[in-house]
Amino acid sequence: MTTPAGSADTNLPQTGPSAYDDRRPPERELLDDCVHCGFCLPTCPTYQLWGEEMDSPRGRIYLMDLAQKGEIGLEGPFTEHIDQCLGCMACVTACPSGVQYDRLLESVRPQIERNVERTPSDRLFRNAIFALFPYKRRLRAAALPGAFYQRLRRVPAVAKLAEKLPGRLAAMESLLPPVSVREAFARLPTYTPAVGERRARVALLSGCVQDVFFHRVNEATVRVLAAEGCDVLVPAEQQCCGALELHSGREESALVRARREIAVFEKLDVDHVVTNVAGCGSSMKEYGHLLSDDPEWAERAAAFSARVRDVHEVLADLGPRAPRHPFRGRVAYHDACHLGHAQKVRAQPRAVLRSIPDLQLVDLPEAELCCGSAGIYNMVMPDAAAELGARKAANVRSVAPDVIVTANPGCLLQIGKHLGTTDGAADGGPIPLLHPMQLLDASIRGVPVPRS
Repeated sequence: MTTPAGSADTNLPQTGPSAYDDRRPPERELLDDCVHCGFCLPTCPTYQLWGEEMDSPRGRIYLMDLAQKGEIGLEGPFTEHIDQCLGCMACVTACPSGVQYDRLLESVRPQIERNVERTPSDRLFRNAIFALFPYKRRLRAAALPGAFYQRLRRVPAVAKLAEKLPGRLAAMESLLPPVSVREAFARLPTYTPAVGERRARVALLSGCVQDVFFHRVNEATVRVLAAEGCDVLVPAEQQCCGALELHSGREESALVRARREIAVFEKLDVDHVVTNVAGCGSSMKEYGHLLSDDPEWAERAAAFSARVRDVHEVLADLGPRAPRHPFRGRVAYHDACHLGHAQKVRAQPRAVLRSIPDLQLVDLPEAELCCGSAGIYNMVMPDAAAELGARKAANVRSVAPDVIVTANPGCLLQIGKHLGTTDGAADGGPIPLLHPMQLLDASIRGVPVPRS
């Protein structure tokens, strides 16, 4: 389905029953905000890949409008083009008319999940993802065979066999993070006191994949916050925040998780609820909107979301207090989409990194384009994700960094996959890919920068 660029007529009359059910359909006012100017096109990853109008933000809004007016159903091309959207929200940043594409996508994806029957293989694959990733215990259990498999994969015959896996399975296999059983089963202390005079009291979301496979990032985050004068609480009863499900349209289960997290964190006497994962922070800041029509939870959700801060926001507001040791090298910062576009947190991570003496901070070309990770996108849409990952890796190479930093585990895995082991830093080893908190933690403690 195509329409001439910029010619979509959103003033068509209602020709039949809306294709949407009555649970949060896209709002007419938001659909009408789009004037089809095309400013979104250069920043849209899928439009850049294929040049297809219906795989641009304005094209998808046109489809949403047609579905609301009864012109088309949700099955077939509608679902195909919405599924192909990464949800990176670069279009929201670029739009001069203030179109809330994030709100529109947030309303449409649950409609698909409720009303469109996926193929058995697609449904099975997606169900498998959501049966594992939101559950820390299951992830920890998976770490045991995962660690064994990664050792086994060093055997040439096993590696050759892995290379023959079909599309989605190959994508999942290639994105496996380095598995350490010790780190997977490690726990953060529930309370870490501030070093010196206390300046704030915060609670940290430890996350799911983040805490099991990127536990070192959480440890570094706690140390940095404490060094900068924060008491840090990590409630043991916290679970998944629901971000992956929310961004994939599984609204009901995501809202169950949201209510549970609110109930855990609202009891704590803290100034902020801190996140160090872009996708989690984006979702938690939206709880107030997502639960605004729930009489029991609306006020509680709004109060919770008002306290959520990305760790870079907290540190930038506090200002540096702990002494830093210099880092002499080029550091490439990649804006995770749900931090830069969704949360509008761009200046703070750069300010935090520039507090490290001698550090040379470099931005990437095409910084607005997604790396292709996008939650579960690089698993369910591996071909498109691979093209975007290769493009991002080429942009990383072009600035010759000594270290790459980004504030999202999915981005770390995606960029690492497409850089591969042949791309080296100045010292001859592979380029370290780190969360900014790992680099800042090393600077504060005066220890060598970790390799990953």
